[in-house]
Amino acid sequence: MSAPSASGLVIVDKPGGMTSHDVVARVRRLAGTRKVGHAGTLDPMATGVLVVGVEKATRLLGYLTLTEKEYSATIRLGQTTSTDDAEGEITGTATAEGVTVEAIGQAVAGLTGEILQVPPAVSAIKVDGQRAYRLTRAGAAPELKARPVTVYEFTITGTHRDGDLLDVDATVRCSSGTYIRALARDLGAALGTGGHLTRLRRTRVGGYRAEDARTLEQLAEHFEVLPLAQAAAAAFPRRDLSTDEARRLAHGGRLGPVTPAAPATVEAVPAKDVLAKDVPTAAFAPDGTLIALVTEESGQARPLVVFA
Repeated sequence: MSAPSASGLVIVDKPGGMTSHDVVARVRRLAGTRKVGHAGTLDPMATGVLVVGVEKATRLLGYLTLTEKEYSATIRLGQTTSTDDAEGEITGTATAEGVTVEAIGQAVAGLTGEILQVPPAVSAIKVDGQRAYRLTRAGAAPELKARPVTVYEFTITGTHRDGDLLDVDATVRCSSGTYIRALARDLGAALGTGGHLTRLRRTRVGGYRAEDARTLEQLAEHFEVLPLAQAAAAAFPRRDLSTDEARRLAHGGRLGPVTPAAPATVEAVPAKDVLAKDVPTAAFAPDGTLIALVTEESGQARPLVVFA
């Protein structure tokens, strides 16, 4: 069964065991169009918010990847794995019996803020045109360079001992491009026990929260998209245009700079918690139609992508 295709976003609650590509394929069938994509991959083990764009909304996706993300995770101290998560083979063990909550707090503090992070060897990062995970699985694991990321919040919410192992529950709020698997690996390394991720749920992407997400079963029963204008208003700061400005921008023209309003997010997330650096502004016509995403450049607002 398929529904007529319409431009907008679908906030999917991805189940464990499916790839992000699997979810996109399912939405394509439900939407009745092949023009479907997602904003930010979730590993098969992970669950939670996967933002999927349909038709014109696919043009929003590249800019949505700039927004902050929030996760709930469980890190197991005392074991390392080949993938830095529970899907890999155990590659090392060390007792975590003596690890204290205070020691964990100190290690977490060192992984908070602006940090340099080496991505997992089994990741989708390209090295000389090849995905790192393919090279690694072929026995030629690349030496990945550390990249700057920002961990705005890394809060321990609970611990659970299991013999020599220690499971640590945490919430993480971070910039795009941050690997939670790498945080688990680096936390274990800092504590001298090794560590890997055993549970990961993405609870927010920008203004889109898990509470707004729908399961694939729910979408199969009733498929609908978050309309394009509403989707943009939830994720980007807003600029309301005059009729003349809307006409000019729709034809690729530039406008003078205006301080935009904060985004009217789905769950009223404060702008400081939704927006990251370089996130564009959504520009709307007087009738509420989304005209374009714009960025300020040399004192002018330049269209990045035009929807009208």
